[in-house]
Amino acid sequence: MRLDGRERLDGSETLADPVAADRPSIIDELMEAASTRLLETSYFDVVELCVRALTLAVKASDWDRVARIALPLQEARRQIRQLAVDVPTVRILDTQAQLRRPAEPGCYLVQPPLIGAEARAFRVSAEKRRVPVFVLAREPRTDAGLWPIVGVSSISVRTKVEPPPGVEPDDASPTRDRVKDGIPKDWFEAAAEALGDAGFASVDPAWPAAHRVEDLIERLDAVPEHEKLHQHLADASRDAMREPAPPAPRRRGADHPFSF
Repeated sequence: MRLDGRERLDGSETLADPVAADRPSIIDELMEAASTRLLETSYFDVVELCVRALTLAVKASDWDRVARIALPLQEARRQIRQLAVDVPTVRILDTQAQLRRPAEPGCYLVQPPLIGAEARAFRVSAEKRRVPVFVLAREPRTDAGLWPIVGVSSISVRTKVEPPPGVEPDDASPTRDRVKDGIPKDWFEAAAEALGDAGFASVDPAWPAAHRVEDLIERLDAVPEHEKLHQHLADASRDAMREPAPPAPRRRGADHPFSF
């Protein structure tokens, strides 16, 4: 199935070029297809279709459609996350050789000497092959004994959390500690929740709603498993419907996705 805007989603006929065609009708067609795929439990297709529709809707400042796209996107990602969480163990990745192996369903903690950008690449590769994974990246233990957790897109989202139980200091390690007893699933999910919360907290509520929509999409790209970010996106989109267009262009800080 081609999804480049030149072939209909059912394969029956050709669409006009998306730039010249009626953008709302393309968005609606994408979302009709997403609804069908959701009923068929083809969750990766739903995500792909929703992300395409979201991109078009934001370009058109079609905030009503952005709000309506957010919730099926949230549902599809929830189902993918649940398939990953159903695998009982959390795997730790810390070598290039591990990254090169085909991903299996499950939860993965990527840690130094690997970095957040490599965790993202691992997740994207798994998604392309329709493998349900839930991926977090950590950075070296801080002097205060905390674990920095990071999500990467065009920006980086960071927070610091208490490490899981059974972690011992080891300054000779790239992580500055050693995980003795594995990573509990409840700690993993709580750390991911804290990361998404930090992403939302970094969006200034005083900014124009249209700008907050784009900020939230960037953070969702870094932390796609976080359900409340999808809900915040829908809320910001509804706010943007009620506000006049921002008088100034959107501004955002620079962040380097390849740094620790």
